[in-house]
Amino acid sequence: MISLHPSRIGRVAATVLPALLFIALSSALHAAPVCDPHAYGAKADGKTKDTAAIQSAIDTCAKQGGGTVRLTAGTWLSAPIVLKSNITLHLDKGATLLGSPDHADYPAKTEFRAPGYQSLVSATNAENVSITGEGIIDGNGESWWQEARSIHDHGILGSSYSRPRLVVFDHCKHLRIEGVTIQNSPMWQVVPYYSDDVVIKNIRVLAPQHAPNTDAVDPFSSSNVVIDHLYADVGDDDIAIKSGAINSPGPDAPSRNITITDCTFLHGHGLSVGSELAGGAQNIRAERVTFDGTDNGIRVKANRDRGNDVGNIVFRDMQMKNVKNALIISEYYPKVMPEAGVSAQPIGRLTPYFHDITIDNLTATGIQNAGAIVGLPEVPVANVVLHNVQISTEKGLSIGYAHVTGSKVLVQATDGKPITQMEGAEVTLQ
Repeated sequence: MISLHPSRIGRVAATVLPALLFIALSSALHAAPVCDPHAYGAKADGKTKDTAAIQSAIDTCAKQGGGTVRLTAGTWLSAPIVLKSNITLHLDKGATLLGSPDHADYPAKTEFRAPGYQSLVSATNAENVSITGEGIIDGNGESWWQEARSIHDHGILGSSYSRPRLVVFDHCKHLRIEGVTIQNSPMWQVVPYYSDDVVIKNIRVLAPQHAPNTDAVDPFSSSNVVIDHLYADVGDDDIAIKSGAINSPGPDAPSRNITITDCTFLHGHGLSVGSELAGGAQNIRAERVTFDGTDNGIRVKANRDRGNDVGNIVFRDMQMKNVKNALIISEYYPKVMPEAGVSAQPIGRLTPYFHDITIDNLTATGIQNAGAIVGLPEVPVANVVLHNVQISTEKGLSIGYAHVTGSKVLVQATDGKPITQMEGAEVTLQ
């Protein structure tokens, strides 16, 4: 043990303390700024459009190397705003960023290689972008939903008719959305598109049950994505992992390395991989997801016009109740089952190939249809493994053109066979 004479301690303190104070002062001076849109004329009164003020705050912070744009309690009515690198958009509790009801405020643009409109919040080719807080981003989508219901192909990517999404990250890196509520988008709500290193945590995504195409979170050709503690109650897919449009000419990047944990889904179309999968999807793990009243539970879906390599997928510890369809793995979307007399077709770039899909520890009660596992005659679904799967259902599980093995599988159906093997089924269950 080294001891110092009091006089030496004093000399050390006299030398070190000023240095520490200088470091602390320098850190404070160089801390990321907080930019207040009020300083640029924002009213946050729900009547005045605060678009220019919010964007000025974002641009000022970005010019200083980054910082936080803080929306305090109030209603911030706005047309689309664009986030930049190293920017955090923080919404205090009681703050609502409300999308303008004026459709003309959303510029037409090419988005996802298709006709679209600028989203309320977006970033393009940016890094280190965050949306945090306890506030709300509200897309004010009712008028768009009413319009969409009169359009036959309103939900098809590439259709001549489109609507704005709500939050879009386009070719971005190092993204975080945490704490906020995101709701009432005109169309898809949160979309990381060709983005990498995305964390979506402890958020709520909401829309009325019949609001068309209001998917909660859609990772699209994105990699290294974590979705944790998502509460979704929406009008379409609670999560839909995508990677390319219908009849895409390519090239399309896959969605890869996606982890989904501890989520709760109420209304919505469930946890989906697809249907647009022209780039493929690999290395997907979903664990501890609760479905209560969703239209579907687990879905892996594509068709001959939108598929690719889709595999290495694990669904584990799934709890379902009052779900219409518990499990659908189908290459005939938007249908589930093939037409009678289906025949093999030539294999092309967009032929779906589903393989290595594991469902481990699934309990489902109050189910209308256990579902289906059905592949194409030319490329059957390969290596589906079911373990500890218990489904209490009205109608049973259909399997065709698929190789399925498993143990501790119990399907209890009140109407018909628990499991029906169709043409092309190879099933070994214990």
